Amino acid sequence: MNNAAAGLVILIIAGAMNGSFTLPMKYTKKWAWENTWLAWTIFALFVLPPAVTFLTLPHVGDVYSTVGMGPVWIVAACGAGWGISQVFFGLAVDSIGIALAFSVILGLAASVGSLFALLKDHSDKVFSSGGLGVLGGVALVILGVGICAVAGRRREKALGTGPQAGKASIGLGLLYCLFSGLGSALVAIGFDKGKPLVDQGIALGVSKSWAPMAAWLPLMVAGGVPNILYCLYLLNKNRTGNKFSESSTGSYWFLAFIMAFFWFGSTLMYGIAKGSLDEIGKGSHGSWGTTLAWPMFMSLIVITASIHGIRTGEWKGAGKSPLRIQLSGLAVLILAVIVLQMAGNWVQ
Repeated sequence: MNNAAAGLVILIIAGAMNGSFTLPMKYTKKWAWENTWLAWTIFALFVLPPAVTFLTLPHVGDVYSTVGMGPVWIVAACGAGWGISQVFFGLAVDSIGIALAFSVILGLAASVGSLFALLKDHSDKVFSSGGLGVLGGVALVILGVGICAVAGRRREKALGTGPQAGKASIGLGLLYCLFSGLGSALVAIGFDKGKPLVDQGIALGVSKSWAPMAAWLPLMVAGGVPNILYCLYLLNKNRTGNKFSESSTGSYWFLAFIMAFFWFGSTLMYGIAKGSLDEIGKGSHGSWGTTLAWPMFMSLIVITASIHGIRTGEWKGAGKSPLRIQLSGLAVLILAVIVLQMAGNWVQ
């Protein structure tokens, strides 16, 4: 199996894991959203990244001192921006509903992250066969999540679960989506900017599978700070801090850890997949890893999350029309993954 094929397989697993990581939240019913998200943040962004980094990259300090702190601060700034985008995600969901917010935000994140890498590394090849393939794949991602958004809105309307009266206008909600989508793309951009850290880790003898931790560590820890602050704000605002002490909720911490494990594992696997796809077109300036891997990753997340939604009965009672539209959107997203994979062959 060549690097590109191996990267695609790993990326599919990563997308499936990321699209599944919120499933345990269905079983933390005595907690509010902010309780579960705070527990997830602690494990996913403050416990697992440092633990795995120091186990697999014990000389991470040498990496930072050799490369310099410039890339570290850039990566951390991107992580903080991503963390702030999660606040806007919460506001967007509250304003326009989870279906439309989720689709618009991931569509923006996929397109911005991929196009940033394409223009940065291959501005001279935008209209080559590979560049046009990427543009076509990204367009399909946007179309697919747009169709899913329409399906989600119709589902919410049929079930009466859409945004309630008194919430922010749809225009303001879409503005929140814009900020969140742009911020979410900072994960891809930050990891791309962390390449000198990854390369130095490899130069020090760390395997290619674990060297990305040199970049993930500052990105995740910095991203955790806004998440923590937002959760604490919600706990105070909604008076939900006492839910941590409710009976029969001790297992909820384990469920939050499972969420963190799936999310963190998917993030690591995305880094490995991107490294495999970086080999594509290596003879040219820059790499195609982020350009190809990021929109595929976003598509696979939406596909997996949608399948889980159908499987767990979230569409029950919504009627046949919304579900048919949703399945059409998933078909377009699958086509997007295929086109992006083909674009990888065209740039070699």
